[in-house]
Amino acid sequence: MKLTAILHTTFLSADLARSRAFYGDLLGLQEDVQRPVMSFDGIWYVVTPTQQIHLMLLPNPEAGLARAAHGGRDRHVAYAVSDIAVLRTRLIAANIKFTESSTGRAALFCRDPDDNALEFIGE
Repeated sequence: MKLTAILHTTFLSADLARSRAFYGDLLGLQEDVQRPVMSFDGIWYVVTPTQQIHLMLLPNPEAGLARAAHGGRDRHVAYAVSDIAVLRTRLIAANIKFTESSTGRAALFCRDPDDNALEFIGE
């Protein structure tokens, strides 16, 4: 037995409108309208035909927890991005703080509206 893929990543969201602005508007992801009705509200975003980001509108048990300033020093998910310069410009325009990789590679780290750390690596 071996793991063969990551199919989705799930994050908690305290405010789906705020999350839509980040994941939908800023990152340009499309919502998956096939999300079934569940006992809690949420949004599924399509990253690739086989990969998604799932947001769950549920209380965050770690709210208020101090996080590292650099997302690379916190648990995070890394995504490939086709044009990291465009993402950098969008983050600056949206006044979203980010840090760049200390190794010199084309990567940057930011946090979503619920403080989840994300890494973006230029292809």
